[in-house]
Amino acid sequence: MKQGTTIITLDNGYHLWTNTQGSGDIHLLCLHGGPGGNHEYWENFGEELSDIGVQVTMYDQLGSFYSDQPDYSDPAIAEKYLTYDYYLNEVEEVRQKLGLDNFYLIGQSWGGALTMMYALKYGQHLKGAIISSMIDNIDEYLTHLKQIRAAALPKEDVEFMEQCEANGDWHNKRYQDCVEVLNREYVDRRYPSPIQHLIPTMATAVYNAFQGDNEFVVTGKLKDFDLRGQLKNIQVPTLLTFGEHETMPLSSARRMAEDIPHSRLETTPSAGHHHMMDNPPVYFSHLKKFILDVENNRFPM
Repeated sequence: MKQGTTIITLDNGYHLWTNTQGSGDIHLLCLHGGPGGNHEYWENFGEELSDIGVQVTMYDQLGSFYSDQPDYSDPAIAEKYLTYDYYLNEVEEVRQKLGLDNFYLIGQSWGGALTMMYALKYGQHLKGAIISSMIDNIDEYLTHLKQIRAAALPKEDVEFMEQCEANGDWHNKRYQDCVEVLNREYVDRRYPSPIQHLIPTMATAVYNAFQGDNEFVVTGKLKDFDLRGQLKNIQVPTLLTFGEHETMPLSSARRMAEDIPHSRLETTPSAGHHHMMDNPPVYFSHLKKFILDVENNRFPM
């Protein structure tokens, strides 16, 4: 595959930013979170995985910062493109246009949800799946969020957040200050500089439609996400990787490891939701071991 940045044109006429790094016979396609985030926490994966011969491709999904951004204020556009089916089928179209097959697919958070759905619908194209910091349903996530708030914040702040959410007062400064405390404790524990920008890069129209205002509420379409009855149908080797101090409940991750027939669960200590940046040495050791075990027919072990 061509290295560097390539702009691909989708069949719908929109354009996506893609970037490929490294060389080798092993191919890894990366799906970012959000929805509405971007590729940036994948940028060092080509370098980190170069010693085992992995070529890494990442892209910004439709609506995200480096790709085309439709006018989602148009109800017809929002109805057509702000759907699970659109983003799932976008992964498959990207695969086709990049010429990938028998490849590894990694997704973080929302990208992990897409990875599960892709493995269920298009698993014949996969050599392995890596589900990073995403569980298979939102109900258990919401229960865990209540526990997170109670552990990290005074009771009066928790009650204040709930009042703001009931009133839709998302921009209240005290409310956002509480969100930032939670972010630093459970999302970006190291608050790494590579993901900081002078301007916001989140595609808020996409994020709000699926998630809501922040990581600690779910008011959008994701509130109905539930694949608990389907994970047993994922047949490809699967790595589940989570931070040990993050937004997603590890109890759910352990259950998922039992439900997916050919799976392994790895957790990263001293790390939150973005554990590839909070504790890279451990994260990449787990990822390399998984890929090499699959490549050398040592999986599962």
